Amino acid sequence: MQLAVFGLYMGASFAPNHKGMPILPHDSKVDFLRRQVLTSRNITGRWFVNGFMGGLNYQVEHHLYPNMPRPNLKRAQAIAKEYCETHGIDYTETTLFRSYGIVVRYLNKVGLSAGADPFDCPAATAFGR
Repeated sequence: MQLAVFGLYMGASFAPNHKGMPILPHDSKVDFLRRQVLTSRNITGRWFVNGFMGGLNYQVEHHLYPNMPRPNLKRAQAIAKEYCETHGIDYTETTLFRSYGIVVRYLNKVGLSAGADPFDCPAATAFGR
């Protein structure tokens, strides 16, 4: 029971940050900053979201500064957002519930587009994997 609850919690914490975000081809010529910012999203909210997600609601900054202590990610967000805005880099953030909606729509799209073989992965096929 403990593993089931923990697994559900971990999925509920990790999925909103990445599912439904662009998947870059493995041979794409994208710099580190753009790769981290374009493939992650931050989750907005107050203290509850920060506590529920353990600070990983600042996913973009977590990827840019993986060794930074989580309490400092909020301060780093202001710098990262300003830099992205100045350089025309899409910086994605949304609420927790909107993110779950994005995740469900994405999983439905991928699942329903499999066609006859439910084990075909359209994303992997699109990128030659």
